[in-house]
Amino acid sequence: MNNITMKLNTDELIMSALREDITSEDITTNSVMPEYRRGEVQLICKQDGILAGLDVFKRVFELLDDTVEFEMNYADGDEVKNGDLIGTVTGDIRALLSGERTALNYLQRMSGIATYTRSIADLLESSKTKLLDTRKTTPNMRVFEKYAVKVGGGCNHRYNLSDGILLKDNHIGAAGGVKEAVAMAKEYAPFVRKIEVEVENLEMLQEALDAGADIIMLDNMSVDMMKEAVRIAAGRAQTECSGNVTRENVERLVDIGVDYISSGALTHSSPIMDLSLKNLHAI
Repeated sequence: MNNITMKLNTDELIMSALREDITSEDITTNSVMPEYRRGEVQLICKQDGILAGLDVFKRVFELLDDTVEFEMNYADGDEVKNGDLIGTVTGDIRALLSGERTALNYLQRMSGIATYTRSIADLLESSKTKLLDTRKTTPNMRVFEKYAVKVGGGCNHRYNLSDGILLKDNHIGAAGGVKEAVAMAKEYAPFVRKIEVEVENLEMLQEALDAGADIIMLDNMSVDMMKEAVRIAAGRAQTECSGNVTRENVERLVDIGVDYISSGALTHSSPIMDLSLKNLHAI
């Protein structure tokens, strides 16, 4: 993330996280460090994984101390090992102490997502299929979590409800059927918007194709049914498979031939990566 992106999209969210942790003052820090003193602390990796979120980590401290300095040995997307010294943060000791937990919360969460995403993306490397995330993100963390997916080698599906048309089962039910839902979406939406339709069987697939859908989401189908769906849709629409896709079961989908595989697990089930700020001392 560059500085413009950071200021436009994340500063307000980071400040909200800091205010959640510090409602009036950091009483512990102020009791042991009542006045300014410069210090430094080391960011240490305690688990193998993929780094993501270093700019967000830095921004937490910058918002508390505009004199803070960073010396980083790694960048987002780098593979790190347990025991690696990722970098050093230098600044007002009060800011280092008060910002520590919030900064690590972002970096651990984002690095965990990047690490988990990379583990699945690697399994799809030999295929034409791209790995997508979903909107199953932590509230107010979407911009960070979707960024982490990209760092890990995945691709972003639509960012939010304003970003694309995806007619799911309840939309289809509300419209009265697949044909009706696609027709209504075509009439309402700008012509530049693609229309994706979620289908659960081959009959719905045929309806969606006949109605002119651009992308077909094959939801919770068997492997054999998905292979047949891809054969039927060939050249008429792109295909995406979804439904409880995890690292443990994604390999069964590699040879199906879909264009995309979407996985909510990338953001809702990835464990954090263990990172720590250690060896704080005055300089």
